[in-house]
This record gives sequence, C-alpha cells and structure tokens, in this order.
Amino acid sequence: MKKSRRNFIKKAGVAAGITLTPFENIFAITNPAIEENPIVGHGDYTYRVDKKWGIQDPSQFPVNDCHEMVMDKNKRILMTTTHPKNNILIYDRSGKILDAWGTEYPGAHGLTIVEEGSEEFLFITDPDSHKVCKTTLKGEKLLEFSMPKEVEAYTTADQFKPTETAIAPNGDIYIADGYGLDYIIQYDAKGNYIRHFGGKGTEDYHFDCCHGITLDTRGGKEPTLLITSRSANSFKRFTLDGNHIETIHLPGCYVCRPVLKNGMLYFAVIVTKDWGSYDGMLAVLNEKNEVVSLPGGSIPNYVNGAFKSPSYDQKTFFNPHDVCIDDDENIYVPQWNSGKTYPLKLTRV
Repeated sequence: MKKSRRNFIKKAGVAAGITLTPFENIFAITNPAIEENPIVGHGDYTYRVDKKWGIQDPSQFPVNDCHEMVMDKNKRILMTTTHPKNNILIYDRSGKILDAWGTEYPGAHGLTIVEEGSEEFLFITDPDSHKVCKTTLKGEKLLEFSMPKEVEAYTTADQFKPTETAIAPNGDIYIADGYGLDYIIQYDAKGNYIRHFGGKGTEDYHFDCCHGITLDTRGGKEPTLLITSRSANSFKRFTLDGNHIETIHLPGCYVCRPVLKNGMLYFAVIVTKDWGSYDGMLAVLNEKNEVVSLPGGSIPNYVNGAFKSPSYDQKTFFNPHDVCIDDDENIYVPQWNSGKTYPLKLTRV
C-alpha cells in the first residue's frame, strides 16, 4: 500500500512539474547549477530532496549549528540548534515553526524523546555546558546530570562532554560521553548511578567518539544498545549491562547517531574523507545491517562481503548531522557547520 502511494505521488510530482530552487540566496557556497529537487538514494529507498522545507526568517528564528531532531506523538518535529536566541525549534511537518525555546544550552546537541505514561519528555545533551537535562516538551527542567563523580577517570567537570542519550524500557538512562572520555554511563530513572563501560581505545569494548546511542528492539529480540564509534567508522552493539556483542564496520562513514524505523536503520554520515569539503550523506541499512541506500552518495558497494567506502554526490548535503523519520518514511535532516542553513526534507518516492 505504501509503495503504491509513493508511486502515485512520484507520478503526480512529475506531472505537476515541481521546480522549487534549493537554497536560493541562502549562503555563499550554493551552486546555482545544482538540480532542482533531485531524486537521491538507491533501490526501494529513494527520495525527492526539498531544501526549502525548513527555511525561516533568521531575524525571528535564527540557527547556528543544527544537530538533532525528534518527532512527538502529535507529529511535531523538535530540533536542537546552538543559537543563543533559541536552542529548540519546533516545526510541523509542513515546515512551519510552531514554537521556540531554550537559551541555557549553548552547545545544544543530542535530543531524545521518551514517553512516560501519557506524557512525553526530552533529554538534551550539551557538551559545551557539560550537562544532560531531562525536560518537559515546553522546556521545564526536571533532572540534570553533570560529570559522573563515580567514574575515577573524570578529574575535572569539563572532561564530561555528552552527546547523546538512550532510555531503556525500565527507565534506565544511558549517557554517551562522545566528545569527552568516551564512556557510556548508566543511571536509573531517578538519576542514581548504576555502572559505566567503554572508554577510548581500540579493543572491542572501547569507542573512538561514541557520538550516538539508541535502544535496538528489532526482531522481537532482547533489547540491545547500538552505539556509534564515529572516528572508527563503525557501530558497536552491547547488552544493556555493557557487554560487547558485535561491531558493524562501515569504512568511510563517520556515523552520527543510529535511528530505527520499521525495522530499518538510518543515520547521517557527517563526513567520509574531508571535514572541510561537505562530503556527507545519509545511509539506510536493512535488518541484516547491510547498506541498501546512500542518499547523497554513491551506490552501496560490497566486495567479498565487505562494505566499500562511498563517495559524495557533490550536491545534496552540507554536513548532515541527524535524521528524523515520519510515519510515511520521509526523512528530515538538520545539518552542522553548514552556513546556518535550516533543515531539509527528503520525501520518499
């Protein structure tokens, strides 16, 4: 049914001659020769790019770096940005701003949404102010985490630079210190320390920039933690009590955080080779953790079962940092260090 609907939309779009111009007069690195609303991706995971979806008046809703996005049960899309005027922007799915708040998160980065009973709450990580906060959807702070005193490796507060959180079914909170000492610190729902694991290194249980973390419940199996080791171009899977299970190698992919939807694994590849050349893309993996589509990149290529480093398409993204997927499997993409650009949308076709 969904595929038929997508085919209908695709044909309707061609018939209508949609011609929106991406990033018109937004920032200096725009290439006017770039195709308007191109189709990107591979196989059954292709998308029409809309670079005007999230554009706002910067005098009213300014952004600096845009980091992560989540969707609440009312289908609003919440995004972290590092502008001092507003750290959280709230969109509807048409790209209209509904609300903005937050001035105490100068490095507003990770954003996790969790439902407790009939209410939803946010976990915001800020590596610049060295804290993680649990808040209401309106920004009221309920819980705050700082440097874990129980972990001897931390000797000063500024060593703690958290980038992401994941919440277990029992309410346990996992904090990934991706820009700090690369530990995963586990707390109970009330904020009491339970354990930590990881740290920087090259062994299976180590990380090299544990930038993202999520709870993986696919396949009806026991929940596990899927954790980024970004500079090592891989994901690592752990049990909920911190034991390494497997490593998923993705050469050339500096992975941000893993996002799961309908059995598929999505993530932003912020860069492949050069941090100064905007060579990032998105990736879609199936339940076997095989790359099936690289929107903004080359066709996925495996040689003797090993994934080969992809290449950028030179036109779609400028340091994509996260993905948010709606119920129609459209993708919303905030970007880091991209000339203060607003998020874009990829409509599945």
